Amino acid sequence: MPNIEQIGLTSRQVREFVDDGFVKIENGFSAMLAEQCRRELWADIGLSPRRSEDWCRPVIRVASKASRPFVEAANTPVLHEAYDQLAGKGRWRAPSGLGTFPIRFPSRDAPGDEGWHVDMSFGDDNPDFMEWRANVMSKGRALLMLFLLSDVGPDDAPARIRKGSHAVVARELLPYGEAGATLRRLSADGYVSSENCEVALATGAAGTVYLCHPFLVHAAQGHRGKQPRFMAQPPLLPRGEFDPALPPSPVQLAIRKACGLM
Repeated sequence: MPNIEQIGLTSRQVREFVDDGFVKIENGFSAMLAEQCRRELWADIGLSPRRSEDWCRPVIRVASKASRPFVEAANTPVLHEAYDQLAGKGRWRAPSGLGTFPIRFPSRDAPGDEGWHVDMSFGDDNPDFMEWRANVMSKGRALLMLFLLSDVGPDDAPARIRKGSHAVVARELLPYGEAGATLRRLSADGYVSSENCEVALATGAAGTVYLCHPFLVHAAQGHRGKQPRFMAQPPLLPRGEFDPALPPSPVQLAIRKACGLM
């Protein structure tokens, strides 16, 4: 495994991000920080890792956390360097926490949230989340990120990712211009169009981070393993709006390539 001090994505990893829509970073933050985050989350939900008889729900969600271990996990040198490489140097805001936490437990019950989707970037003042929007410039979102706070194997409810689906969604968004398309529209168009994309699983040891293109189609799944899965799914927020005068970042290059603008 690479050492956490060895920072910087290789040129091959950047190309894979443009082509596949994501890159996996092992040891993005330390196992010690991951353990500290889990300890806080166990306390928040009032459950214990030693009392599996109390794990009665397939998923419990915890709101954003901004205490020290969560902030440190999101802001390691290796991740800051990767943010620069993928979103553009100086074009992102340092995370102030780690988004929300879908904690998944071994269960025979369906979690009820397994649908394929793209995370919307703006319009969240609308009470109908199906009317939230994304546009082809990825307004409001620089990256989608998956932080593994526990070890995640194939049976531990790893997030499912459709490789290359970001290109499909970019092409779907192009005709809608700056106004963008709603989640309702993309649900009818973009996800169906990405059905032929290969599915990858977001597995790895605690401390692994998946940095994903904002348009990547992904989905949850039920937990068939033995230990709860702790994950955070925060956005990397942009600093300012899209500036065509700046050199395109890999996020933008992927959009241009998908839309035939290169």
